[in-house]
Amino acid sequence: MSLADFFTPIDLKKIAPKKGYYTSQLGDKIVHYSVDFPDLEEKTDIAIIGVMDDRNAVGNPGCSLGPDYIREKLYQLNEGGYTVKIVDLGNIRAGEKVTDTYFAVKTVVSELIKKDIIPVILGGGQDITYAQYMGYEDLEQKVDLVVIDSHFDLDEDDHGGSIETTSGSYLNKIFLHEPNYLFNYSNLGYQTYFVSQDSLRVMDKLYFDVHRLGELSGNVAVTEPAIRNASMVSFDIGAIRAADAMGNANATPNGFYGEEACQLCRYAGFNDKLTSIGFYEFNPAYDSNGQTAWQLAQMIWYFIDGFYNRKRDFPLNPKSQYLIYKTSLTHEDQEVVFVKSKKSDRWWMQVPYPSAGSPNERFHLVPCSYADYKTATSGELPDLWWRTYQKLN
Repeated sequence: MSLADFFTPIDLKKIAPKKGYYTSQLGDKIVHYSVDFPDLEEKTDIAIIGVMDDRNAVGNPGCSLGPDYIREKLYQLNEGGYTVKIVDLGNIRAGEKVTDTYFAVKTVVSELIKKDIIPVILGGGQDITYAQYMGYEDLEQKVDLVVIDSHFDLDEDDHGGSIETTSGSYLNKIFLHEPNYLFNYSNLGYQTYFVSQDSLRVMDKLYFDVHRLGELSGNVAVTEPAIRNASMVSFDIGAIRAADAMGNANATPNGFYGEEACQLCRYAGFNDKLTSIGFYEFNPAYDSNGQTAWQLAQMIWYFIDGFYNRKRDFPLNPKSQYLIYKTSLTHEDQEVVFVKSKKSDRWWMQVPYPSAGSPNERFHLVPCSYADYKTATSGELPDLWWRTYQKLN
């Protein structure tokens, strides 16, 4: 089966300006499926995928129509100071069953990653995150998931039945999936009044990283290490305050500012490790004057900009490009080792495996911040080190 079998072409008559695109605009640069399916054997960095399914988008029917509205705005933005190699594969239409849609997304994501192409998914409901995650099942690698959302999406079935995969419960499906290949989950921007204390206790018990909106508001740079650790990102447009992104039936007054959302996306693009990203829950029926579509288009632009400015400095090769710092703890006969890139000034921390593995796997490198280094130099063990060590057991 060819990947083309999963897609329907884009109707450019509906999204392109009457006079066409300027040669500087992405609409002229992106190879799109409107007639012929793009040749993925040619050098391609990023593939845009629309997913037109909202059957399990809780309280937000209509978000299946979002992809083409985002494209309309994205194609009007100008290419940055680089040459993009981006294809737009068109839209995956809703299957006969929701599970058919999930299968299509899973297959497409998996095949693109194998080709070293980053899928950029335009939803549709955030339950599609589960299908995005399942795309990693056959890749035989651990997954670090970052979700940018005001909720945890851990709702359970109160009637004792099996948990349905919805935009409010898909995380349960990911956490409980066997075999388990999820190494870490991070939430950025949750709002405490939307989260139960039981859910917070679950996150703490599993040593997952969750960050309140209040921690990050006005200081979004502190999210960079968590995003740099992600294999995949899922962005719920509801994490942005309604004044900046009203195109969502579940929009609420508080959340990230629009420019903060763009910064988060640039960090994601900048991440050498990230291999897929999805943008979910945009509903054009609630979008005034296309402002949320513009917001998402600019977020994707910043992701692309981050990608084409990657430093490719994941340690430790060559070693001459890094500085090694060793710190001693006050109450323990132990040192914490940090690695700093000379290229980007970014930091990593070495966390030893609990039991000795092969000579090449003596420690796990986790992205960290200068603040973690300062904590260690004061003699205290950084919380990130401890949580990572527990997950390595």
